[in-house]
Amino acid sequence: MRGFLDGLYRASGVVAAFFLALIAVLVLIQIVGRAFGVLVPSTDDLAGFFLVATSFLALAHTLKANGHIRVELLLQRLPPGARRPAELAALAIGALITVYFAWFAIDLAWLSWRFGDMSQGVFAIPLWIPQCGMALGLIILAIAFVDEFALALRGGAAVVDEGGRRPDASSAE
Repeated sequence: MRGFLDGLYRASGVVAAFFLALIAVLVLIQIVGRAFGVLVPSTDDLAGFFLVATSFLALAHTLKANGHIRVELLLQRLPPGARRPAELAALAIGALITVYFAWFAIDLAWLSWRFGDMSQGVFAIPLWIPQCGMALGLIILAIAFVDEFALALRGGAAVVDEGGRRPDASSAE
């Protein structure tokens, strides 16, 4: 199971990087097109959709790589006995909030599909397509938060030490 979850987080990060590369390609296409007097329609719309996918799909990978701003500044100042409960509470709250947002992102994509909502750009794109990137990213982030909570509950990598480092960060990635 650990291998599957780590692979899921890595794959999510790779897909996010792919969408980021697509944004760079779109910007390059706009620059070259502008240099030759050619207007390339809807590149800004597509770049916006790709930015949503990049942002949300990268969240879980960033969390597992300990790249998010966390409550570690506060945890470092707590007495050792209070660190673990505070970290568990923060992870539980993070998981609950993320599950809440994932639920509504799924509902938003579902409603957009059901009602046939389309983007307003030159190329009409069904809105459920970019919304699925947001929903998928939030689902994977919720899984990552629950995973971090389970690791911390078992005494694993989620709790920081006095120096702000995760005691066994190499096994958490």
